[in-house]
Formats: sequence, C-alpha cells, structure tokens
Amino acid sequence: MLDFLPSRIAEAVRHININRLYELRIRADKPLRVNLDGVFCYLGMQGRACCAEDALIPSQQEVSDTLFAASGYSVYSVADQIKKGFVTGQSGERIGIAGAFVYENGGTLSVHDVTSLCIRVPHAVEGCAEEIYTRCLADKMRSLILLSPPGEGKTTLLRDLSRIVCSRRKLNTLISDERGELSAGDLGETADVIRFADKLTAFTAGIRAMRPDLIVTDELLPEDYAAVRRAVLSGIYVFASAHITCAKDVPEKLFSRYIVLNGLGHIGQIFGEDGNVVVA
Repeated sequence: MLDFLPSRIAEAVRHININRLYELRIRADKPLRVNLDGVFCYLGMQGRACCAEDALIPSQQEVSDTLFAASGYSVYSVADQIKKGFVTGQSGERIGIAGAFVYENGGTLSVHDVTSLCIRVPHAVEGCAEEIYTRCLADKMRSLILLSPPGEGKTTLLRDLSRIVCSRRKLNTLISDERGELSAGDLGETADVIRFADKLTAFTAGIRAMRPDLIVTDELLPEDYAAVRRAVLSGIYVFASAHITCAKDVPEKLFSRYIVLNGLGHIGQIFGEDGNVVVA
C-alpha cells in the first residue's frame, strides 16, 4: 500500500496509523494534508503536525515522482487513465490529478504540468455493511444505491456488501470497477471483476459473457443509467453509488432501496422505490 510515495512523504506516513488514513493531498510547494478518520490535518516528518508551519512541503519534483512511480514508471501505460484525471496504484489507491488538461478534437489528449495529487486510500472494513444487509436484503435480494457527497465511505460499504452477499447467497457477482478502486480487497468467493472499462462496456460484456446475478459498481454519472436500466430489465440486481445527497435527485428510479449516508460510513434514511422512508 502506497509503495509509490517518495522517501520524505513515505517517512511521514510511517508515523501515522495507515488504517485511519483515508486520503493524502500532495500539492507542490504547499503543506501536506491528510484525512485521518474523516478529519483533515497537516502531516510533518514526525507524523501529525499541529499547524501548516510544521507540515512537510512537497516539491514539484516529489509530485512528479509520485505520479511516475504510481504509473509503474511508464506514464504511457496509463495514458487512458490520465486522460480521465486519475491513475490507480497497484493496491487500488486512486490518485486524482490536477494540472493542465490538453484537448484535441474535443476530447482530452493528456494532462501536463501536474501540480496536485489527491490519493484515496482503500480500506476493507469487514462488517461495515451489515446494517445495510439487515435492513435492505435479509428478507430478499433488491437493487440499491448509496447516496452521499464524496468521501463518506460509499466504496468501502459496497466492497463489504459484495463480500457479504457472495458469502451468504453465493450469487454470481460482477464488479464493474471503472477506476480500479472498488476491487481492492476481499469481494467474496463468487465475485468476478472487470476493471478500467466504462460502465456501458462492462455491463454489456459482463451480461453477455459472465451471466451475473448481481452487478456492483460505484460513482454513477447520468450517462451510466442506461447500463443500469439494461441490467435491471434483464432481471439482474444492481448495487451502485452516486455523489447525490437526496434520493429524489437520482435521475432514474431504477432501484428498490435508496440509502442516504449521514457522515462517514453512517446509514441515514433509507427510501423505498415509492419514495417513502423504509422503517426497519
């Protein structure tokens, strides 16, 4: 995990509990910040720093070195990922990129002069989705979607929910992992993974070739709902997530349960397909 970090930043990270680390913000010539247990703070050479003045200041070279190492020392091998604004590390770390986006023929050609990285650290929190399973799936299988702003544990919950369903129901489960983050960790013995394909491609190929009972994916965008609709109409259950805060704002009502998170990993209200709150 995080084997691509340059030596100074790696040394700083060694002084904190990586199981509590959710995100690193590496910005050239600016204080190093991390998300520990859902709270941002500064990080110095000896661990957590009390203020910006005591924080480690990554250089532009360290930003470049981090991206180069995370790409397996071949930026060309991850060119398609970079066009989408991220690179995925070997252990499922998703590295968001900020820099100068270069366009050609209306599409992104590449990203140059990268100055900031947002590294999201995946965690397997076994049992974190038990409440969702008990309240939404214990009586029967349903399609469901997790809703919250970024960084509130949707991917971690989906990962654990896949593990639970594979263990208890033995369903053939297809993981559509567009960014290489969802499939980090134990997904269950009956799970199959398609990585780095857009959702329409993954759903289409997966339904034709893998005959899934359940498809699990994350971070739905408006253009992804056509793929979900095809799966649901084919009799396949779908677990998904979206950066949406209200159930009524989901573009298409394709799910039986709409689960709104209330803070990091905490289940708030659950709505049924009729729009009413489910009491369980």
